[in-house]
Amino acid sequence: MPEFEGAPRRPDLVSVVIPVYNGLPLLDVQLEGLAAQDYQDSFEVIISDNGSTDGLRQHLANHPLREKLCLRHIDASDAKGAPHARNAGAAAADGDFLAFTDQDDRVYPGWLRGLVEAAAEFDAVGGPIEVHSLNSPKVAKWRPCPAPDQRFPSHYRYFAHGNNMAMWRTTFEKVGGFDENMLAGDDLDISWMIEEAGLTLGHTPEAMVAYRLRTTLPEALRQAIGYGRTQVDVYAKHRPNGCPPYPKRATLITLAATVFCNPLFFFVRPWVPTGLWALHAGILIGRIQGSIRLRTMDYL
Repeated sequence: MPEFEGAPRRPDLVSVVIPVYNGLPLLDVQLEGLAAQDYQDSFEVIISDNGSTDGLRQHLANHPLREKLCLRHIDASDAKGAPHARNAGAAAADGDFLAFTDQDDRVYPGWLRGLVEAAAEFDAVGGPIEVHSLNSPKVAKWRPCPAPDQRFPSHYRYFAHGNNMAMWRTTFEKVGGFDENMLAGDDLDISWMIEEAGLTLGHTPEAMVAYRLRTTLPEALRQAIGYGRTQVDVYAKHRPNGCPPYPKRATLITLAATVFCNPLFFFVRPWVPTGLWALHAGILIGRIQGSIRLRTMDYL
């Protein structure tokens, strides 16, 4: 159960916060998903604009879903990064329950209902993602996902994806929101902060989000490098709280996948998706870069 006494089993108002930077036209797909929610109580949608130059403000001003979604646009351009936009959106929100998702994904109809129902027993909650609805069959093979009823593991603690997490406002305030120094990996970081604070992080298979992947190999590799580099930052931050060094066996597996599943080897192409190779290779490159920068090999 949530640690604070008298926690409501249902929120008075849910605020959905979406950090956005040049998100058109894909943002409309997400808004359509939110408009299709089967959640019966009140919720608002906060578009936290991180400096868009694609006419986002004007687009939302006349948006056909503006009233249905209680849509609000806020300016979060004073600092770069999704963590800042999430924090700014939360600060502007009126809800006592905060749900976070991303601009280029699409929530399933039962997403909000699932998060709210699960949060009756937890301080924060996440849900599963799937990669088949918004991606081609080829690209969908690039990112294996746990089964809907399985949580997202790490070598330290479980975490919730940034495009599919929610928490009571009191939880958000207790951990201080998202770390704005983490330009990626802030979801991993805040998940661990919640658990380290003695709060509970749950998971519900009812709150599904369709996740849109990068569609080219260079984009996938660049994203994975960012993942790896930021993982080192997150690990180093949480080391004083008990986060152990990254398992060497896992690094060896990643290294082996990078070397022996290289798409330049024509005989592995039919068996190993190039994007899956890019994920492993990029994370390894990013971890090496992050480890050199922090002058430690503990998280390689």
